[in-house]
Amino acid sequence: MLEISGLSAFYGKHQALADVALTVRRQEIVVILGANGAGKTTLLKAVSGLVRPRPGARIGLNGQDLTLLQPFQIVEAGVALVPDTRGIFASLTVRENLELGAFAKRARSREAENLERVLTLFPRLKERASQPVSTMSGGERQMVAIGRALMSAPDVLLLDELSLGLAPRVCAELFHILPLIRADGVGILLVEQNTRQSLDIADRGYLIETGRIVGEGSAAALRSDPAVQRAYLGAAEVHT
Repeated sequence: MLEISGLSAFYGKHQALADVALTVRRQEIVVILGANGAGKTTLLKAVSGLVRPRPGARIGLNGQDLTLLQPFQIVEAGVALVPDTRGIFASLTVRENLELGAFAKRARSREAENLERVLTLFPRLKERASQPVSTMSGGERQMVAIGRALMSAPDVLLLDELSLGLAPRVCAELFHILPLIRADGVGILLVEQNTRQSLDIADRGYLIETGRIVGEGSAAALRSDPAVQRAYLGAAEVHT
């Protein structure tokens, strides 16, 4: 389980996160909802060690304190981040990108098994295993980014804006895959602009405003909350 408490972070004098607390359990999809600039990406970066929290924060995974670890050590502990930029190597092939994901010591003994699972989840990557990523569509590149993260055998997968810039058909395909990843025992912390699709597959969610958690609940409860409907789902979703 991922457990976060007292998490505050700054960029210079600007406070990006203020006393954030949340949990992600095994086999659970948790979505973070909030406007642009609310602190969603900073939250994922803090968990993965790319942004240093202020003293007093605790980020724990399965009882291990991650707060002071380096990013590569956090990967070894079982956290994998798919950033909104995807961070893949366009000049390398699909297979080479996936193999790089298995560099973590925790993943090496299961590399073949994990590769087979990734290619089962994403059959298109199996078809294009020897193809340079630079020649692929945005949706296919996102599949590579997720697949590479899964190759590290994570306990928790962090996804930042899964659907950003992708066609609706591709988004639907990716959202269909997330419950399959959850079924493999992985917890997922999802930052996503597509609120409707996120809540359709999520177990729980948190609302974040100006770096603070201002609400939380089951996905069903958030879907039916008039304030959430107005803010994130559009007026047409509001029921009286």
